Amino acid sequence: MFIDVYGDTLCAMVSAAALASTGHQVTLHVSPGGVANTLNTGTFSLREPGLADLMLEQKREGRLQVVGLDQRPDPRVTVLWLALAPDLLDYAHELVRSLPVSIDPEFLVVNQSTFPVGSTEALQRAMQSREGADARHGAVVSVPDLLTEGAALNGFTRSEHWLVGADLPWAGRLVAEILRPFNRRRDAIMSMRPREAEFTKLAINGMLATRLSYMNDMANLADSLDVDIERVRQGMGADKRIGEAYLYPGCGFGGLSFSRDVMSLASTLQHSGLQAQLIEEVLQINERQKEALFRKLWQYYDNQLSGRKVAIWGAAFKPESSRIDNAPVLKLITALWAQGAQVHVHDPRALPALAEWAGERDDLVLHDDPYEAAAGVDALMLVTEWKSYWSPDFKRLKAEMRESLLLDGRNVWDPDFVKRAGFTYFGIGRR
Repeated sequence: MFIDVYGDTLCAMVSAAALASTGHQVTLHVSPGGVANTLNTGTFSLREPGLADLMLEQKREGRLQVVGLDQRPDPRVTVLWLALAPDLLDYAHELVRSLPVSIDPEFLVVNQSTFPVGSTEALQRAMQSREGADARHGAVVSVPDLLTEGAALNGFTRSEHWLVGADLPWAGRLVAEILRPFNRRRDAIMSMRPREAEFTKLAINGMLATRLSYMNDMANLADSLDVDIERVRQGMGADKRIGEAYLYPGCGFGGLSFSRDVMSLASTLQHSGLQAQLIEEVLQINERQKEALFRKLWQYYDNQLSGRKVAIWGAAFKPESSRIDNAPVLKLITALWAQGAQVHVHDPRALPALAEWAGERDDLVLHDDPYEAAAGVDALMLVTEWKSYWSPDFKRLKAEMRESLLLDGRNVWDPDFVKRAGFTYFGIGRR
């Protein structure tokens, strides 16, 4: 098939690369200056495992090309794949309304964008309203973006489940055919109405965020009860009714898509006239949790942080990402600045984004080496659980630091081990 994919999102790039890899002729439409545009110069820089290699390979093979977002679909295209950012909903409507009158009877628009519930049906009406067009021709289906940054390519090619929202049987069958190369181990497609698929995605992320915030509340309670939350987490996870996923307490969650979906769910509840108390509380707990390490540091030093040097390991909102959207580190650094502390940060990938966010400041120093970041500091905070931080050289670390204080925001270090190494240790709910 000839498939045109529209969007600068990670989802758009993964979809384009994966679809091209199965033999389709794919054109990826991106805005000027977008990261995907660097493919045309051979310098694609997105740090998503496996994605750059696959995109460059498909481009060399001639199955993938990158053009501007303003370029209309190729006349041979029968599948329009939309993976646009939320602020481009109007653009999506304009694009659908601009389709030729004489489109193929089974012309398919796949809506994988993060748009509000009901947007797929609205796009369907926009396509049917084209002057002179046969309203029976074409369909818009919803295939929500369920990808996880850091494992997005694997999430597309080996998806545990696909949500496919289609009102017309032939449209659902065509989506299943497109996804067939990624759906061979077992049938992972769940068919439903478009708005049900859109809402399911929001509900999934709302549940995951609820579990995270619940565990953070339990971790904070464990601190006051002299209980080790790690034992509690293992006991809860062993119960089959609960399971282990998303039960890890920490210093808060971030991420553009995840946070946006939870806020969108709260907004949808409010606009429907329903109370959004649970989801709003989840978001409030998360914002409070982003300052958990700061509060522990503030108490340890008796509210005197002015002039102290603090190291932070990890700025990205999650490992294997270079993004800092809504990341806990932003609120943490802001709180440290407000108390007059100087902050030293190391992260394998996110330092450019952090530098852009902060601008030039004397109280923020970025380091390419984690031990250099920890040199002469009064405390070290672990914020993002990059694997390279799990087993550091504790002897060297103790020698580098001025005060041997570790604040573990992801509970990746063993408290007894680091205490025997001569450190004072604070985790999230660790006794």
